[in-house]
Amino acid sequence: MINSMIDYQKIIIDYNSSLSETRAALANEFVSPATQGKRYLFGRNETSQQVSQIIEIDGFIDDYAELGTTWQEKPVLSTQNVPNNAFIVNCVLCVRPRTAENRIKDFGFSKIIPYADLCQTLPEAFPLPSFVLETRRDLEQNIAKWNKLYERLSDDRSKSVLSDLLKFRLTANYQYLIDYQFRIWEQYFEPFMYRHSDEVFVDCGGFDGDTTEEFCKRYPDYKKVFLFEPSATNLAKARQRLQNFRNIEMIELGVSDREGILKFNPESGSASCVSDSGSSQISVTTLDKSINEKVTFIKMDLEGWELKALQGAIEHIAKDRPKLAIAVYHHPSDFWRISEFILDVRDDYDVYLRHYTEGWSETVMFFVPK
Repeated sequence: MINSMIDYQKIIIDYNSSLSETRAALANEFVSPATQGKRYLFGRNETSQQVSQIIEIDGFIDDYAELGTTWQEKPVLSTQNVPNNAFIVNCVLCVRPRTAENRIKDFGFSKIIPYADLCQTLPEAFPLPSFVLETRRDLEQNIAKWNKLYERLSDDRSKSVLSDLLKFRLTANYQYLIDYQFRIWEQYFEPFMYRHSDEVFVDCGGFDGDTTEEFCKRYPDYKKVFLFEPSATNLAKARQRLQNFRNIEMIELGVSDREGILKFNPESGSASCVSDSGSSQISVTTLDKSINEKVTFIKMDLEGWELKALQGAIEHIAKDRPKLAIAVYHHPSDFWRISEFILDVRDDYDVYLRHYTEGWSETVMFFVPK
């Protein structure tokens, strides 16, 4: 039985003392003006953009980019076209950082530097990623809430997941997640999410219908599906994808704590979200006003808007006690705020935590009626 409480300060202290002399030397060699060998950043994202503004680099590596692509005024190469003696900083942290590192190794490169090593070796030059800073800040301010969540989790695996995730989210060292695989096709459908023949599934943030399709395959005797998606483009894709499944009501609305209009950023695919700087607007509703029948299973992945949407589903949670699968990875405080909110409505849930990538994204908290 895992009983230890969260000691975030010890995690940071232990990590700060763990970097080997060899890895520190490699990080220092990467930034040295006397370095022999070109410098490349693996991945095009917020982290690599930031590094490129701190130190002169020779280019970015993106195996999916078209030939001749440039980014941040630097060439974008495939891994196979990078010089053999190059230094490569792995800036992938969101979904598949370990897969990225293994790909670099497969091409025979040896001067591979995880971005966390730069932060650890040269903290004044290379800032920690925002998700690390936010996690540290939230733990410092709300440690009692985190420990309460840890104690409330219903199995040892959930406690291990929380512990491993915090080690990564406090340091950006993806080796803490070495036992985790990319398996998003299993997301929301763990064995403990028991099923019965009259399932009414609510897919909040339905995107192109991928989760609803998985639900329909796994729960073939379901009763009905409600799919909420504010993007007309995504909803058209969902209709095409789900045309051979029965009794699915597709609703071109977002979900929130009240009806209204919200600004929305539609340009990020599955990561499109409500945003004050959004370039478009969406109409939103609440689950309590939109669904008049009993629901048995609610899934939410709303890019940080989950708590607002749950506040608009309080009557269904209180009366129906549905199974809940809620994304909690967008903001550190979502881990404890979402569990606290739901358990204040009904305390008769078992709470589980599972993670579905090698990086910081795709963590789901499950609430299963006792």
